[in-house]
Amino acid sequence: MATPDSPEPSAGAGLFPEAERGGDDSRPLADRMRPRSLEEFAGQQHLLAPDRPLRRALDQGRLHSMVLWGPPGTGKTTLARLLARQADIAFVALSAVLAGVKEVRQVIEAARQRRQEAGRGTLLFVDEVHRFNKSQQDAFLHAVEDGTLVFVGATTENPSFELNNALLSRVRVYVLESLSAEDLLAVLRRALADPERGLGRRRLVVEPALLQRIATAADGDARRALNLLQLACDMAEPGPEGAMEVTAAAVDRVIAGGLRRFDRGGELFYDQISALHKSVRGSSPDAALYWFARMLDGGCDPLYIARRVVRMASEDIGNADPRALTLAREAWDVYERLGSPEGELALAQAIVYLACAPKSNAVYQAFGAARADVQRHGTLEVPLYLRNAPTRLMKELGYGQRYRYAHDEPDAYAAGESYFPEGMPQRQYYRPVPRGLEIRIGERLAELRRRDRAARQRAGGKANRKDTADS
Repeated sequence: MATPDSPEPSAGAGLFPEAERGGDDSRPLADRMRPRSLEEFAGQQHLLAPDRPLRRALDQGRLHSMVLWGPPGTGKTTLARLLARQADIAFVALSAVLAGVKEVRQVIEAARQRRQEAGRGTLLFVDEVHRFNKSQQDAFLHAVEDGTLVFVGATTENPSFELNNALLSRVRVYVLESLSAEDLLAVLRRALADPERGLGRRRLVVEPALLQRIATAADGDARRALNLLQLACDMAEPGPEGAMEVTAAAVDRVIAGGLRRFDRGGELFYDQISALHKSVRGSSPDAALYWFARMLDGGCDPLYIARRVVRMASEDIGNADPRALTLAREAWDVYERLGSPEGELALAQAIVYLACAPKSNAVYQAFGAARADVQRHGTLEVPLYLRNAPTRLMKELGYGQRYRYAHDEPDAYAAGESYFPEGMPQRQYYRPVPRGLEIRIGERLAELRRRDRAARQRAGGKANRKDTADS
């Protein structure tokens, strides 16, 4: 549903009615402490510092449509409210979870009337905009194009995957970053000191080290930091001189079991598995273990990691150390037998082995080149001499004739033979790297190719002598 903060607020008023009511202790602390100005807004200086594009656009009165992309608790909703206040336009909010095309059209029509009758613009804020389908996103296009409203979408997902190109071409994407521990400490201290909206009237004592622990546990999320602080303060015990003291035990209880950010299938999920894979590829066992531990800490299914480790063994180690693939499969099997946490050690062992192993992507590259040739050359016939001939008819048609059985040849190798389709040039897809076992594989293949060249030269000489004799 559309939720304007007030029916028609006057210049900048009414956008934060809850905050302006003062100390309503029944509301969550995070809601009460929502910033009322850009000066109170924590973090995001890469967007809001005086010389940054978004701040310059605001100061010059040129507010434009945008998508705010960032993790939870970084201030997307609050920033949208502040933008409306700074630009002195109406703020209307839609939830992509609850609204449909009908609600979008109603908001657009109301924005048109507001513009025509009162000469006032509208900022439409859409939370979780990535949940809108294509037709719902398309409903905004004309209104954004003709300036009926300023569109501000908020998402925790990568807009390039979740939003259609037509909408993306009409907005700017701003990336909000997780708040630093220093940013969160400033937020917590402000809440403790504020007597109107915060906890300043309660005479609370919180040791700096405990406040730092809360900031760290919040993991870049201001909302989470304030919620943890409120819970800890609710468990405060009588201290000296009538004050209420937040104890280390209380902080331990409120932060126990908290997991670091990990969105199970979203942008951060793929960022972290990418970091793990690249650490293994880069032969950094320590970084690989760190990202493995981060993913487990965030709640990732270890079996997903096990499957990716098997992929790494083939893609990045390959035949430089074929044991890597075996060890990766065995680690997967151990985890399925033992589960967590015992089985996670086997996955860690495999990850460290892969990171330390010699690297080769020769098979990965060769397979890709072979598939490209299949697409390029189409359905080429299998040469007759490579076909099997289980029936009399197939033998009469020449299937299998002139096939050279490798085991009957010297060193079990039919030098000079071609196994590609007729008319297709000889290709060398697989090029072993000079690392690990592939050193020996490369030496063996180089010797076989030398013998091929010699055999073809002899065959060419015989053909030339035969042509001379026939003439």
